[in-house]
Amino acid sequence: MSDQLTFDWPTGVALGPDDFFVSDTNARAFTMLCTPEAWPDRKLALVGPPGSGKSHLARIFLAQSEGQMLQAKDLAADFQPEATSVVVEDMEHLPRGSEEAMFHLHNHLRNTGGTLLMTSSEPPARWQIALPDLASRMSATNVTQIGNPDDAMLQALIMKLFADRQIAPKPALVQYLTLRIERSFAAAADIVDQLDRAALAQGRKINKSLARELLDKQP
Repeated sequence: MSDQLTFDWPTGVALGPDDFFVSDTNARAFTMLCTPEAWPDRKLALVGPPGSGKSHLARIFLAQSEGQMLQAKDLAADFQPEATSVVVEDMEHLPRGSEEAMFHLHNHLRNTGGTLLMTSSEPPARWQIALPDLASRMSATNVTQIGNPDDAMLQALIMKLFADRQIAPKPALVQYLTLRIERSFAAAADIVDQLDRAALAQGRKINKSLARELLDKQP
């Protein structure tokens, strides 16, 4: 936290719990995760593209609720929740054989006043669920979405990705990248990785010149 705060974060980006960056692109999702008592039927689907911070938000929710987390692909038929709040990650990958277990988990939490948070890159209506009773309950789930990053979030994300690699980029480089890469979390992660690898391989500094060379090679 102390190292990251040496950055000059872009205007419009706030630091939330656990250094989660809040801007217009995710403010509603952040607020929803902090107020589970407002969720209809105490269940929520958190939807967003890969790298958008869904897992980070889920961990913030877990820290507040003292709940437990599991991957949808790992949901076993005999699963018994150990907490009243449960997070099921990557619901789009729920195995066909785990649908009945998910159905019982959903009903158990609903009947006991528990809370269910599900994350996915797709909204519930697109989850390939064959069990009709589960499909209907998932389709009725309230959804909050994280969209692609705005300029403020994209700049903060690029600086955070560099900071994770112990790299302090110049503001001019961050602004240059923000204007030239695809506006997505995946694109930000990709260009930071490319720059780090290229700088190490070529013995060069990470700067606008190197970024320009890499971006010019992209289709």
